[in-house]
Amino acid sequence: MAKNGLGTTYPNPLVGCVIVFENTIIGEGWHKKSGEAHAEVIAIESVKNKELLSSSTLYVSLEPCSHFGKTPPCADLILKYKIPNVVIGTIDPNSKVAGKGIQKLKESGVNVTFGILEKEGNELNKRFFTFHKKSRPYIILKWAESSDGFISPKNKTEQKPVWISNEYSRQLAHKWRSEEQAILVGTQTIIDDNPSLTVREWVGNNPIRVVIDKENRIDSSYNVFDNQAKTIVFSNKEVTSVADQIQHIKIDFDKNPIQAIVDKLFENHIQSIIIEGGRKTIQSFIDANLWDEASVFIGEINLNDGTKAPILNSKNFKKEHLKNDLLLTYRNND
Repeated sequence: MAKNGLGTTYPNPLVGCVIVFENTIIGEGWHKKSGEAHAEVIAIESVKNKELLSSSTLYVSLEPCSHFGKTPPCADLILKYKIPNVVIGTIDPNSKVAGKGIQKLKESGVNVTFGILEKEGNELNKRFFTFHKKSRPYIILKWAESSDGFISPKNKTEQKPVWISNEYSRQLAHKWRSEEQAILVGTQTIIDDNPSLTVREWVGNNPIRVVIDKENRIDSSYNVFDNQAKTIVFSNKEVTSVADQIQHIKIDFDKNPIQAIVDKLFENHIQSIIIEGGRKTIQSFIDANLWDEASVFIGEINLNDGTKAPILNSKNFKKEHLKNDLLLTYRNND
């Protein structure tokens, strides 16, 4: 149930909740959007006979909050209805919660169990947990390469862009864009392909567009500066933004620029990002070991020459097929 909120809850985590009375589900809910009701609130409100709550068990994928944010504490609502048993998947790493919700419930006499399906709970909120534990976004690398290992042909004048993956792979990539908070490319990708970096072959929110433009070579005529989504530009100069949807950030490109970019993304509360640039951009994140996942589409075409694909020295991957394309999904064990 919590997965239904993927792409819409930022900066909040994904949370699902089910309430059970005598082995029968009597209430359920999931968090849909920041500022709106939390999963526990929706689940409790959905119970028709509130008298049953005092003899029920509440199951929730993430520790109930105990602080006032945009909404009141869920722990207080659980205590209000005297729910005697609470089963929790994972502890919330956010310093505002981080065990305080469990402590509050226990001190009030609630029977609390936690760490149930913890591995699955960690996977569910890998973006939120990475953001709070590592002080950076969850970083996903994504590219398509030909069967002979090139990501683009030597000459791109005839067609822009040159499609290596098939239509199913491209639709999946747009689905991913709707699920992640931001997407990043380098200068040359913008100049060569003029991408919009928006969700077009799926229904969902457009990600924040992040562009590395060291020398400010990209002018306002490019698609990334339209009003379809916010755009953040990293360069080596102070630039005054002329539109609300455009944010310029200056960094020092002589001192570990990838780490500087990641730090600034964290400061701007971005929890997840897809790195979808060219070889140089993607390889720089690999070399800095700043990545968590990599999704590599291998098409059936041969290019014979061109730009070689990034080098990812990892054997921790799974395979799946999308018609004639092969999708390899890597995880960074480091």
